[in-house]
Amino acid sequence: MVEGRLPAGFPSPADDFAMKRLDLNDLLITHPLATFYWQVSGKSMVEAGIDDGDILVVNRALRPAHRSIVVAQVDGGFTVKYLHKRADRVKLVPANPTYPEIVLKEGQELVICGVVTSAIKRFVGHEK
Repeated sequence: MVEGRLPAGFPSPADDFAMKRLDLNDLLITHPLATFYWQVSGKSMVEAGIDDGDILVVNRALRPAHRSIVVAQVDGGFTVKYLHKRADRVKLVPANPTYPEIVLKEGQELVICGVVTSAIKRFVGHEK
């Protein structure tokens, strides 16, 4: 990994950096035994910066809170959404206005699989 931060404004002199090996697991994972990667399919979370094809880092050890981005299982199907918890009402909210909220009805089963902690993007080599 290059030491320091990369300015997105004006370039800095090239001799201001040093190389160091980077392990994304060390950088992105705080609970290795409770963390997994999941590739996104769909566009329901684009306004949260999560795009189709991104790879999510999902941590099962974290306690999901109101407004956490979570991977959830609803009636056997998986989705990634904002968790909305108020009083005794729970719903899953997309970050794209063209997608509906998932409002749980009586009898529906919701399992929170984990909290999304990071999204990994690829800009080259995964075009469709």
